[in-house]
Amino acid sequence: MNDTPGIIYDDVKKCVDEVIQYVGKDITYCMSLALGKPILFINELYRRAKEDPEIKLKIITALALEKPKGHTDLEKRFLGPLSDRVFEGVLEFDYMLDFRAGKLSKNVEVLEFFCKAGGYLNSPEAQQNHLATNYTHASRDAMALGANVFGQLVGYQEIDGKTMYSMSCNTDVSIEAVRVLKEKRAQGDKVAIIGEANKNMPFMYGDAVMEADTYDIILQGPQYDYELFCPPKDPVALSDHMIGINVSTLIKDGGTIQVGIGALGDAIVSGLILRNEHNDVYQEILQKTNIVTRYEKLIDEWGGTGVFQKGLYGSSEMFVDAFMQMYKSKILKRKVFDSIPLMKLINEGSLTAESIPSDIIEQLIEMKAIHSKLSEEDFSFLTKFGILKDGLTYQLGKIRDGGTEYATDMNDEKNLSEMRVLLGKELRGGQVILGAFFVGPKAFYQALNDMSEEERKLFGMSGVEKVNQLYGGEELRTLQRKDARFVNTGMVVSLLGSIASDQLADGRVVSGIGGQYNFVAMGHALPDARVIMMVKSTKGSGKSLKSNIVFSYGHCSIPKHLRDIIVTEYGIADVRSKPEKQVIAEIINIADSRFQVQLLAQAKKAGKIPLDYEIPEEYRNNLPEKIAALLKPYQTHGVFQAFPFGTDLTEIEIILGGALKGLKRLSNGSRFKLGTGVLLEFLRSVPESAHPFMERLSLEKPSSIKERIMRKLVIFALRNNQSLSNTRLPQIPTSDSKPISS
Repeated sequence: MNDTPGIIYDDVKKCVDEVIQYVGKDITYCMSLALGKPILFINELYRRAKEDPEIKLKIITALALEKPKGHTDLEKRFLGPLSDRVFEGVLEFDYMLDFRAGKLSKNVEVLEFFCKAGGYLNSPEAQQNHLATNYTHASRDAMALGANVFGQLVGYQEIDGKTMYSMSCNTDVSIEAVRVLKEKRAQGDKVAIIGEANKNMPFMYGDAVMEADTYDIILQGPQYDYELFCPPKDPVALSDHMIGINVSTLIKDGGTIQVGIGALGDAIVSGLILRNEHNDVYQEILQKTNIVTRYEKLIDEWGGTGVFQKGLYGSSEMFVDAFMQMYKSKILKRKVFDSIPLMKLINEGSLTAESIPSDIIEQLIEMKAIHSKLSEEDFSFLTKFGILKDGLTYQLGKIRDGGTEYATDMNDEKNLSEMRVLLGKELRGGQVILGAFFVGPKAFYQALNDMSEEERKLFGMSGVEKVNQLYGGEELRTLQRKDARFVNTGMVVSLLGSIASDQLADGRVVSGIGGQYNFVAMGHALPDARVIMMVKSTKGSGKSLKSNIVFSYGHCSIPKHLRDIIVTEYGIADVRSKPEKQVIAEIINIADSRFQVQLLAQAKKAGKIPLDYEIPEEYRNNLPEKIAALLKPYQTHGVFQAFPFGTDLTEIEIILGGALKGLKRLSNGSRFKLGTGVLLEFLRSVPESAHPFMERLSLEKPSSIKERIMRKLVIFALRNNQSLSNTRLPQIPTSDSKPISS
């Protein structure tokens, strides 16, 4: 197999035949996470393992993307048509279908180091096989577990008459995995490296571009051009938007940003776009919410509230649609270059990406970035970055522009002056983001595919060993990632500032640590960086309502000695470089007021805060109603929408989705209200405005008692969510309600 790398096959069965024949029947197969999985290859490999019990197949990966199916009959009625429409043409993983059905072959084992949040909470097998590893260590750990086959989905296109391949959406662990497997091969190990080429995959640049011989076999043909997995966006709640507004004040113009996928990522970018495009409205909201007054010193030193003149640079393992929205809104526009001297000049204001000063040669000579007598290497550097214009050549110690020669000894003032006519107009080779993997909605992939080659090169892709850490290029990466804000999400925060992000107190893994530790460590290593951890203040509803700010917790993803900035919908807690009594006070200030008294009492009992300390009056009204009152009026003006950047859902599906989520919350926290409400619906006729929803769920003509009950449940959910026109939700008492005294 290794004698003729880069061979093109269109027959996946033949490919799997060769892999098994070469490496044997003991296969430890590692593949890219999320979008970058070669579906047809792994499906065929898994099919062989099911048929042949002698094959021992271990699959090491992360984030298997699955079409939503639902568990209950009602969920299936809602998700089925939605999934069929949004994921039309998207293939599924056979091993995951068997795993979910409890039918995974006994000779197959699946190990994942990251999964969709909550996806495996009730799966003992997945919990037992979880790999607790940092993103930057995933390839190392896969090799330690005996990886001998690697596969990934790639893009391809013709460049200068030659077919080139791009790791595209998953340079993350793939660059390192391919490199290490080739090192193992050089030491005599039998390994196989497989690419599955899909023309729908955006061809990305940076470190993603590969020649065919990077892979032993490339599967290529029409059958491999299947549709890409495209998860719809999550709705952004008002509390999420408030977190986004809080975070938006901490982002400095001319700085660097990292954000993740999901509602909170969209909320941050929505806030930044509001700040940039409608600054008058943004300032009004900041005044009404008292953010500027409360955090004036923090914002002045570390953030800002003005429009983005210089723009931001993205340094994020996840290149998600939120970055595309910032790019479209001319926020993601600060270009960085892979050159230490150029980045020094840019950061000190002596050079910009859009304009090359006339004294650039003198500046570079003074920095000893180039020699006073320009060598061929100096010439290559100057032309690579556009400092010298296109069309020049270097011959026999002179620079030629057509028929004109220019001397290269810059010690001569005349030569130096003549060289200025050869200067370019703007720098070349800049990037506005460096990412490690991407996944997103259809529109995101389409936007990338629609770009010109030149524009797409602005979006660099590389491995997590570069994106997620400083090691190996500390000086350059420090210069590029100036004023960095690494924004991550946590589930629970303790009063001492430790964060639980990936695991529950009982040991069950919710997702995985991913790259969070890497970004937190980098945020503390960079002198002008800050780590911003977003935590929703509560979870659940009704009787099941709990605070996500607790005195202590049985698991810790980020320890308290790495605490920095914590943000909830109720404010910002700057807890870096502060004693613990002050940390506790700051964090209680951003907790939900329904839990503040209890939290303060626990801190006092433990002797961690003075007994006479009282919560300031201005922080005692941290309630959802306050946020709703502040932000809802702006929704009529198109601000703080549930889907600020569009959605693949129809209007009916958006309303239904919100109502069904409310129904689920009631079933967990207010069953008396739910039961009473449904009983009342049996005394009413079906409202005219409910018919479109019933039709969408195939409940317009219920054929059984079960369907009649289901229909009434949905109508109550819609009424409870105030989603039926000309209806008013009756006051339904709860089991623990108390009369209001007159």
